[in-house]
Parts: sequence; C-alpha cells; structure tokens
Amino acid sequence: MARIGKDISTAARLLLEGQLVAIPTETVYGLAANALNVAAVSHIFEVKKRPATNPLIVHLASVAQLSDYVASMPDAAWQLIKAFCPGPLTLVLPRTQIVPDIITAGGNTVAIRFPKHPLTRALLRETGVGLAAPSANPYGYISPTNAHHVNRMLGNHIPYILDGGPCTYGIESTIIGFPNDKPTIYRAGSITRRQIEEVIGTVYQYQGHEIHSPGMSAGHYSPTTPLYITTNIQAATADATDGDTGIICHSAYAPNIPQHHQIILSHNADLPTAARNLYAALHEMDHRGYKRILIEQLPTTGVGEALNDRLKRAATPHITTSSHNLPL
Repeated sequence: MARIGKDISTAARLLLEGQLVAIPTETVYGLAANALNVAAVSHIFEVKKRPATNPLIVHLASVAQLSDYVASMPDAAWQLIKAFCPGPLTLVLPRTQIVPDIITAGGNTVAIRFPKHPLTRALLRETGVGLAAPSANPYGYISPTNAHHVNRMLGNHIPYILDGGPCTYGIESTIIGFPNDKPTIYRAGSITRRQIEEVIGTVYQYQGHEIHSPGMSAGHYSPTTPLYITTNIQAATADATDGDTGIICHSAYAPNIPQHHQIILSHNADLPTAARNLYAALHEMDHRGYKRILIEQLPTTGVGEALNDRLKRAATPHITTSSHNLPL
C-alpha cells in the first residue's frame, strides 16, 4: 500500500521525478502528476482507467502561473478569481501551446483551478509546476474525501498519499467556461450559481452533450452497490425489512428501519454539512455488503443542486417515489 504522511518535500520530490501522488484539496482528494510531464499524466489515465476523452484540471499555486497555461482571460474570469480563489472553482479557458494535448483531450481549452488546502498550496509552491489532478479514485467510482479512501482504492498503484485530513467541502469544484463570451456552468459545485451571478451577472447552464470539462459524463461518482434515489424515504422503506438495504437520509432517520442500517448526512438539515458527508456515507454503505443503497433526494436550494446532480449521475437508472417501485 502507499505511504501516508504529511511530508511535502517527499511529495514534491516524487512529483518532480515523474511519479504520482495523491493530494488533499478542500473538495476531494486528487491524483496528481506534473502537468507538463506527458508520461506522468498518462500514468494518471492508466491508474484510474480514465477515458482519454475526459480532460483534466490543472492546479496552480498563484495567478502568476496563469500565463504559462492560459492564452487569454475574459474579464469575468478575473472577477471570479478575485471573488472565489483560492477555492472550489475551476475555470475553463483558452490554452497555450505548452499545455499537453493529453490534459485537454485535444481541445482548445484548459481547466484551471487554485486549490485552497494549505498542504497542497505548499506543495504547489515547492514543486513550482502546475499539477494535473483528477479525483484519486477509479474512474466512475465515488470520489475520496480522506486518505483512507484513497489508500483503499489506489494504494497499490501510487507511492505516497499526502494526508490533509477530511475534505472541507466534500464534493468537486464548480466548473465554469466562457463559450462565445457567455459564462456557462459545466458542473455544479460548492460555489453556487447564485453566488457566481452576484459577481458577474447572468450565468448559463450548459445543455449540450460534449465533454468540455471533468464531471460531465452521464454516469459517475457511483458505488458498486446499486444506488436508488427516493423523493419519499418513508414510503420507499415501508417494506424494507430484510436488512439488505442501506439507507442514507438527509436529516432524520426513516422510522421503520433499524438505525444501524442508516446514515444521516446532517442532523440539523445543513446542506454544506450534507455535502461534506455525502461521499463518505456512500463509501461506508458500499463496504457494508448491502444488496442496495437507498438515498433521499436532497433539497434543491444552494449546494443541493450540485448534490442532486452527483446523485443522479451515481444512481442506478431509477428514481423511486414509493416502496412499490423499489426492488427490495
């Protein structure tokens, strides 16, 4: 298994040698490589079994590095950087020629973000290079939010995990691009549409099917155990008496299921807390041996939009509203 520790010098040395290191961010843990080392970046795709058509995010320490990777910046991008960076925001911008095609899936844009986690910011400063870092998990599986998740999934494939503790936000960054000079959300995240619009005005939601950034695949973030979403947790669990179903609730236990078969995301119905706990709950349920996982659809306000987007992509293609169409 990988070594786990907080040694930034070790992590930096391995990255500059062309190896992979798992790194903490405020969103989820990433599987990092020197973004300008094509062989190292190729290894990310091999370890994750990630399609080459799915681009990567480049993580930077400061805006001083932008000119190396980004050919031009719309004014709205500068406004968003000032308002939200470092933090859980990714910007899709015109690339320079130095950016390898493998990073952008051959496209003309590159996804850039400035992570907020202090260990990773220190690591970026020490390496002096941008780090390509998708989530540190097998492609399509639940993203990791602590070092133990990473080690369990990828520990046999990487030498080191930089342990920064549990992730603060718990879901991936908001991704926004600027096609035809229109600010457009490609992936919802912890920074909400309303927050963005308070800074730059009207923001559009991407409606197409082309993959312009990470996180746009129809199926993603999925446990191995079949996952079902319900809009009525009480009705959907009315006949669930065999102990083969794990239940994830927003803020209150389902009344007719033993509590040891349930996980509450936020006892005070706080959506940011639910976001921080969501992937950990899915990891836990996926390793308990249930035949199925049932999760309550979350409120659609604020970060709830991003959470429900993740659940929709993660779920077995069924939305259940009662016990009668849940395969219990």
